[in-house]
Amino acid sequence: MRVLLAEYASHHDPALAPEGEAMLRTLRDSFTRSGYEVEMPTPGADFADELRRLAPSCEEALVIAPDHLLARYTKIVEDLSRNIGCNSLAIAVCANKRRTADTLKAHGIDVPAEVTTGKRVIKEISGCGAVHMRLRDEEPGTGEFGQEFIEGEHFSVSMVGSRVVGEVCLYYTGEGPMVLSLNRQNISIDSDGNFHYNGGETPVDHPRAQEIISTARKAATVLGCQGYIGVDLVVSADRIVVVDVNPRPTDSIVGIAVIMEEEIADIIVKASYGRSPEKVTLKGKATFGKDGLVTVSDRN
Repeated sequence: MRVLLAEYASHHDPALAPEGEAMLRTLRDSFTRSGYEVEMPTPGADFADELRRLAPSCEEALVIAPDHLLARYTKIVEDLSRNIGCNSLAIAVCANKRRTADTLKAHGIDVPAEVTTGKRVIKEISGCGAVHMRLRDEEPGTGEFGQEFIEGEHFSVSMVGSRVVGEVCLYYTGEGPMVLSLNRQNISIDSDGNFHYNGGETPVDHPRAQEIISTARKAATVLGCQGYIGVDLVVSADRIVVVDVNPRPTDSIVGIAVIMEEEIADIIVKASYGRSPEKVTLKGKATFGKDGLVTVSDRN
């Protein structure tokens, strides 16, 4: 069986290329071990043209790209193959950080308040991760907006959701996303107020772990996400705040895949058919950098 695995940044976005290459390598190897023949776009070729060329001959397809591009590229494979990632409509909603926050807030989920004066977190409305994110007292630029800064620990929850839209009658189970792990994110702010993402560790524990996970699952469900999902949160003394929802594989996948007994590719495919396992087995702890390097400890 053939799967189209298309990762954009590794050959089209130098700033995100190391992270993209790491995710691509992790998924490619997992699909191969799971018995799939992996097709990938030709490096340097037009990405959309490659999707149109390869998708019709593949039974399954998964696209990874920066948030502002992902919906458009996913729609191409939805029309030509069987998408096992998030659907393009949910991706488009998640890509707009302002719309995402408004939607989550309307469903009782705590999100950073939008702020128009004073020192605030300035981010791109359709940005990717911490790219161009900064803490400053300045006017947002074109395509940016400001949110309150929340002092706290940075976490993410990695999940795989079953079918929500597309072939609903065949594969919709009504179950929420299956949790892979709770991860700690290593995020720093330099003297100029710029945010830097430096990787993370998985799995981690926290006294409010179940609340954090429950909030992340609710956020993904409200937004209609399916496939691999990463929800970023900040946890303070009295708040659990969702700061971003990523409807695609995230950096955490490189750490999780190393210590997980199951194959991540197999889980993603099974989830798309409504056959997610109840849980996965993680043996040890993994620390991962945005360069894709993973260090494993506590194997026993």
